[in-house]
Amino acid sequence: MSLTVSPDLIQQAQTGDIDEAAFVQTIRESLPYAWQIVEKLAHQIHRGGKAWDHYAVVPPSEQARGQLLRLVGGDAIRGAVERHFKVKLAFQNCHNLAAFRLDFLDSPEYRDFVSIRSQILNQTPKLKDC
Repeated sequence: MSLTVSPDLIQQAQTGDIDEAAFVQTIRESLPYAWQIVEKLAHQIHRGGKAWDHYAVVPPSEQARGQLLRLVGGDAIRGAVERHFKVKLAFQNCHNLAAFRLDFLDSPEYRDFVSIRSQILNQTPKLKDC
């Protein structure tokens, strides 16, 4: 299961009026490893004067890897997290997540990170089955 969703949030979804802040809180509580990574990256780029930063570390467990994949793999989850932190997330493999300031999406660094070339160069035998 991707998220542990409260009965209240399920009821909201059934009626069509969803509190996005409650959804974001559900993501935070359900995917703590992935949340911490995005939170750290967002903090670094918004408060550290950087336009982007990335986290390229193999997750410490399969559970952590799964959390990261669920966060970036679900459009609704990823979009809510991006809106919450006011960043654009970019992802390579099972371990290399980047966050970009929204005003930096036309930069050479962003285009390079999301390029086919960078994706190919980011492949390693260790992460082949991630």
